[in-house]
Amino acid sequence: MAFGLSKRELAEWKEKVASGEVALLTHFWYDPRFPEYKTVTKAGCSNKATLARWGEKYGLKSEWMHDREEFPHFDLLGDDQFRILQSEGLNSHINRFNLKPTFK
Repeated sequence: MAFGLSKRELAEWKEKVASGEVALLTHFWYDPRFPEYKTVTKAGCSNKATLARWGEKYGLKSEWMHDREEFPHFDLLGDDQFRILQSEGLNSHINRFNLKPTFK
């Protein structure tokens, strides 16, 4: 279940993903399978090959991709989420959701 984002932000993410751009969207999140994580970043792109190549830069395996018909994406959690957001220059996501790395 997603929290802390506007309909406009979600619509913009969907538009970018549909256009073949790799787009990232961070939001508060609750999933009982992962109680230690309070946020997730969705890294999506309608072009699965482009998304797979993008993910490879960060050590993400293509089999981890959620193959949703319109919105294929990776779910980024924890230290991977922090590291990738930082590398992509998305400090606004880090600050907005008060993300902290646990790696040393």
